[in-house]
Amino acid sequence: MIIQTFARGIGTKLKLPVIHVYYKTLSTKSRDTSLCVNQSISTNTNIARCCSVDSKVLVTEQTKPVNLPKNIVISTIKPYLELMRFSKPTGWLLLYWPCTWSIALASTAGELPNFEMLGLFGLGAVMMRGAGCTINDMWDKDIDKNVERTKNRPLVIKSLSMFDAWVFLAGQLGLSLIVLLQLNLYTIVVGASSLVLVTLYPLMKRITYWPQFVLGLTFNWGALLGWSAIHSSIDFSACLPLYAAGVAWTLFYDTIYGLQDRKDDNKHNIYSTAVLFGSKSKFWLTSFATMSLSSLVTCGVNTGQTWPYYLAVGAVRTLDIYNPKDCGDKFVSNNHVGWIMFLGIALSTLLKKSDENENMNLISD
Repeated sequence: MIIQTFARGIGTKLKLPVIHVYYKTLSTKSRDTSLCVNQSISTNTNIARCCSVDSKVLVTEQTKPVNLPKNIVISTIKPYLELMRFSKPTGWLLLYWPCTWSIALASTAGELPNFEMLGLFGLGAVMMRGAGCTINDMWDKDIDKNVERTKNRPLVIKSLSMFDAWVFLAGQLGLSLIVLLQLNLYTIVVGASSLVLVTLYPLMKRITYWPQFVLGLTFNWGALLGWSAIHSSIDFSACLPLYAAGVAWTLFYDTIYGLQDRKDDNKHNIYSTAVLFGSKSKFWLTSFATMSLSSLVTCGVNTGQTWPYYLAVGAVRTLDIYNPKDCGDKFVSNNHVGWIMFLGIALSTLLKKSDENENMNLISD
């Protein structure tokens, strides 16, 4: 009876065109000859036959061919898609939602949001989020290799070089600029100024425990841009409360996200609100959620919103996104806040016309 299992690479290996033959030394309880036919050693190996003689085992095995990329184009672009987190849409959606809120808020009473603007801002969110991830990985490549969640990123495993990353970053920023140039001059200036925050965010993790605050300022810049894209100006009584709500929301969900990296962050001296708050995380999460909801109510009052808006705010309050357990899932579930608030603002704006017409009818009567 064989005590040890077969281990690939022990003994002498004879390479044949298809068949590999191994002579391996194994511990056995007896010198009896054993015969095995068509037994599986691993997922890609089958034994054709094996026999044991004087503790020497002759193993004849056939391996399946290595799966080569079906398309050279796919194998070439895959590392770039990974660098911009293309397969993880949560990030760019969280960047996109504040833009949609602001566009819907700026819409004319009784009308739907401008779909052309929604499309342009959607494309811009994908590109800018990708650029932000690229910058982040360029800053953090020496740290990422020591963190379990990030150790297989393209710059860490060298599937892309730093030069590749620079070229790719330039391409993403170029496409983002093309999108931005479709907007009015006021919005172009306001939008371009966000690049300072995009560049500085990764550095904040090295100098302050509040990098999530800087991320909030960056991710919710669309709360200002959306309104300015419609009106060529910013109504601060409407946009500042909306912006504040978004910043507090980002502090909330990114603190939850950071909890899963807290041990690695402590080991490598990376600062975050998750590290700072420690056992008091639940208190701070509740505080951020309260600040966000209060700011949304203030924005609604300042802009004369109707009942669908406040119904959306109430629905957000009931979502189960406050428990820091299962951090990754809770982070993803914050997308529900985005689309619920967008629908609430859009429907509220549609109903404004009905309310205004009703008031006019009462005056005429």
